[in-house]
Amino acid sequence: MASHDAHTGRSAGLFANPGTSSFTDFLGGYSPDLLPGSRSLPEGASAGDEIPHGTTIVAVTFPGGVVMAGDRRATAGNVIAQRDVEKVFRADEFSAIAVAGTAGLGMELVRLFQVELEHYEKREGRTLSVEGKANRLATMVRGNLAMAMQGLAVVPLFAGYDEARAEGRIFSYDPAGGRYEERDFHAIGSGSVFARGSLKKLFRRDLSADDAALACVHALYDAADDDSATGGPDLARGIYPVVAVVTAEGYRRLGEDEVGAVARAVVEGRYDAPGGPTAPLR
Repeated sequence: MASHDAHTGRSAGLFANPGTSSFTDFLGGYSPDLLPGSRSLPEGASAGDEIPHGTTIVAVTFPGGVVMAGDRRATAGNVIAQRDVEKVFRADEFSAIAVAGTAGLGMELVRLFQVELEHYEKREGRTLSVEGKANRLATMVRGNLAMAMQGLAVVPLFAGYDEARAEGRIFSYDPAGGRYEERDFHAIGSGSVFARGSLKKLFRRDLSADDAALACVHALYDAADDDSATGGPDLARGIYPVVAVVTAEGYRRLGEDEVGAVARAVVEGRYDAPGGPTAPLR
């Protein structure tokens, strides 16, 4: 009873005076077991068990913003666990986040990050800078290190519109929470090597938002062509990549009709050129 009273008193104090603009820190003080990184594998389980994993994410900058896109496939070992999973999300009004790796933990990380940014805005009366958001996410990824060491890594990709610079910016992470700013474009996940190779030949600094979205879908198609864990556009089922654009006007997810038109154009173009568009040699 005394222990319960002590816990109740501590909880009341935390709610009455949170004392921090970080919701993650607040939750860690109130109920740390709710944080994704506080979990542990059940006894006798291993990371090699059939746990769904998500792949592949790409992001491309263009003058005035950034496009982020993700395929829809989740795999469990050599089996397709889900064909229409979503991996690209709105972080706040001017940023997007996507995750590759352990799907369940990744979704928890995304939801926690969304609340983290909203909590900061309500506490401080202003939004974090793009770099501030990227740093907060790095801290959260670092908090999952124990699970990553057990083989359940979550690796996000973060992109946002920098109002001070009037440009889109991309940040990548490693499982230990290392944060790296990427130039022009980037990709994560099992098909990332092939996606980056595709973007190398497609990227130009004068891309429009529409062309950046087209380049992203081409990159995901190329990743799916060589990586069995990445799903390409599924015209038969009407399952297309999730594509989001972040500009000075905010976050906007492209509608199914818009993405479907881009996906069909990419697939139809591959009938004549299976390798996709080529970069000029001069």
